[in-house]
Amino acid sequence: MTFNSITFVIFFAVVYSFYLFWDRRWQNRLLLLANIIFYSFWDWRFLSLLIFSKVMSYWCGLQIGRSPDDRKRKAMLWLCVLANLLLLIFFKYFNFFSESAAALFSKCGLSLSVPHLNMILPLGISFYTFQSMAYPIDVYRKKIAPVTNFFEFALFMTFFPLLVAGPIERAPHLIPQIRCRRVITLEGVEEGCFLLLWGYFLKVFAADNLAKIVNPLFDSSAPYNGIQVLLATYAFCFQIYCDFSGYSHIARGLGKLMGFDLMINFQWPFFASNLRDFWRRWHISLMSWLKDYVYIPLGGNRVPTWRWAFNLFLVFLLSGLWHGARWNFVLFGIYHGTLMVLYALRQRRREQSVSSIEREKNTMIFWLKVLATFQIVACGFLIFRAQTLAQIAGLFQGLIWNFHFTNDFPLFQFLKMATSFFGLTWFIIFLEYWQFKNKELLAIFRWNWIPQGVVYYLLVFFLLTFGAGGGNEFIYFQF
Repeated sequence: MTFNSITFVIFFAVVYSFYLFWDRRWQNRLLLLANIIFYSFWDWRFLSLLIFSKVMSYWCGLQIGRSPDDRKRKAMLWLCVLANLLLLIFFKYFNFFSESAAALFSKCGLSLSVPHLNMILPLGISFYTFQSMAYPIDVYRKKIAPVTNFFEFALFMTFFPLLVAGPIERAPHLIPQIRCRRVITLEGVEEGCFLLLWGYFLKVFAADNLAKIVNPLFDSSAPYNGIQVLLATYAFCFQIYCDFSGYSHIARGLGKLMGFDLMINFQWPFFASNLRDFWRRWHISLMSWLKDYVYIPLGGNRVPTWRWAFNLFLVFLLSGLWHGARWNFVLFGIYHGTLMVLYALRQRRREQSVSSIEREKNTMIFWLKVLATFQIVACGFLIFRAQTLAQIAGLFQGLIWNFHFTNDFPLFQFLKMATSFFGLTWFIIFLEYWQFKNKELLAIFRWNWIPQGVVYYLLVFFLLTFGAGGGNEFIYFQF
């Protein structure tokens, strides 16, 4: 049951029709039941993993909060973190590590027989295990008191708009909203409806149609045409952004309709003027999680330079591996980790003179930096989208040595693909530039009713006329 399916629309309409007329206690009970039904639609067998994760976090949180013995508190913290990590490693990375070990032994002339687990990846496991690990850490740090009501905690852990693809919410932000009376206002409903419409537009109109440009290239084999590689890579940058940010906007919109304020997960990343700025705007919930629970505990930037560089590199290596059990994700993390360390070292040594500050204000310099950052990000997403290391090599080889029109990829086909790409992205670029300029996702609400009406009309028109049907899954469901 995906957000972009008729089944989900009916499901939410039924839940919301009861939700509006019940008090907070019954609303929470309704949402808890809705969470179970929503997740069971994917595969009810994996409910046991979800239940284990939240029961472990709940119990450990209570022990950490009640015990005056710091050694016991640390023991409970490590028990919860390791249990969730082992759950994630076993189901997501077991085959990857075992097969990689077998391949390494084979290259050394040795034979290693390893088991292979034939099972599907539990939906949302990367998201809810990270949320499960964050909670006991926050209790240990005394950022939040342990939750004594198991049903309130269970609702926090399984809130269906966030369950399968985030954002990765924190207990200090969401649990107080679960406990208090939620007021549904006309303003909140209007904002929620816009976020829903914008999210569906990004997913159904843009991302699913951009896939028609992206998939033919990455599903094919070498040799690759460099022009097609470049265009398909640009298209994938927008596809994955529209797909994932579309999910996040829909989740926030659902939350707004029910009186919840969920965190923002994307803030116009393609208008970033450097790589650090990009990662402050892209998948904010994951990067802030890694910063708070990995980077800072390791010492952050308060340690010697070599150690600080290692901490920064490790964060991006883990962010790449978090996405999946394939070597291209590891390489994606290494790529961004290396570039981030080099950029941060440069910034540390750079003299902040008046002239350099003035150059930052130059509009042309800013847009050149935006374009350069986008090229760097696009190279990373090429690595991210490729299926194998061999395909990555072939794609870059095509970009360097085969960058011209051929009989297999003539000018006519390029113009057709470029026109389709522009047609699917121009309105997104225009509206997000306006949001970026005003530093507000809901900047449209500052307009009077005529331009607002035009925007709503265009969104609905493009969505209904050219939107891809079939309820295609969101890309981040596989992570």
